[in-house]
Amino acid sequence: MKPAVIALRDIGVRYGGADVLDVPSLDLFAGEVLAVIGPNGSGKSTLLRVAGLLERPTRGTVSFHGAAVDASRSLAERRRMATVLQQPLLADMTVAENVRLGLRFRGRTADAARVGRWLERLTIAPLRDQRARTLSGGQAQRVALARALVLEPEVLLLDEPFSGLDAPSRAELLPDVGAILRQDRVTTILVTHDRGEAQALADRAAVLMGGRIRQLDETARVFHAPATEEVARFVGVETIVTGRVIAREAGVTVVEVAGRKVELAALAHVGELVRIGVRPEDVTLMLPTEVAPLSSARNYLAGTIVQLVPSTPAIRVVVDVGFPLVATVTARSVADLGLAEGTPVTAAFKASAAHMIGPVSG
Repeated sequence: MKPAVIALRDIGVRYGGADVLDVPSLDLFAGEVLAVIGPNGSGKSTLLRVAGLLERPTRGTVSFHGAAVDASRSLAERRRMATVLQQPLLADMTVAENVRLGLRFRGRTADAARVGRWLERLTIAPLRDQRARTLSGGQAQRVALARALVLEPEVLLLDEPFSGLDAPSRAELLPDVGAILRQDRVTTILVTHDRGEAQALADRAAVLMGGRIRQLDETARVFHAPATEEVARFVGVETIVTGRVIAREAGVTVVEVAGRKVELAALAHVGELVRIGVRPEDVTLMLPTEVAPLSSARNYLAGTIVQLVPSTPAIRVVVDVGFPLVATVTARSVADLGLAEGTPVTAAFKASAAHMIGPVSG
């Protein structure tokens, strides 16, 4: 296994006698984007500050490139990192001057070509002579990112960098940042409570709840194979039901849930009681009169719509198929299919979309 750039061992943080962080082990590897996700108050920003040497833990060790960092070395190592916060905190000067500022603070030459390159990459070159106080929120955050990235840091720390932006600005900035992190393989810790940001940017995700890491894995596995029901609900699994395994057929487990058969691509023993989760975006709705399309879907459950809830970017639809099954459908599809409460539909999803969260007692 490759060595970690940052390694946390037996980290604990206490505020006012209360434990707010308890992390036995966490590694950040070169070139990866590690997302730390979790609800508000879970300890995400505290973890970021500890990893970024901005806060000393109550106990434990932070290592940088294999060497434990003590108080005498923390400033030197911190200068090898850069941080972008939710609020840009720009100085009252031009865009270009703000980008140069980080280099000057580090005692480094503010090379014009280097500054210009990052202005171009963050698409703010036309604003180079504009005063920072005149910028929009999205433009200001681009300046803050350029100011950090012009340093070419060994580790980039992003603390909720998109949460203060309106939806259009966020939608424009997110793919631009993702492209830079992927192309340059910038070693990054991203703290966010937004699931979409983690899915768009991160190679791995750590789910932090109550100051503890509940799951650490590749981002896709965290979202599509959550380890616990608590994690599943946080990462957006809305349908979680209990059923009894009644058969194993050709590598597919058949589970009876409220009198309906659900097939899933998971191993379980006949007679076992299990919990199953299905993400809403993995469920397709069609009218009973429609011919099922050619697909790998193994589950077709007839039901009736009991609720439609407008949301962004899709509409949340709850279907009674013997148990409440949640799907997300575009507004156009709702209109085209004439979906409304009381409409009979067929809900379809693949066996691989039904994830077994685990066995339960009983």
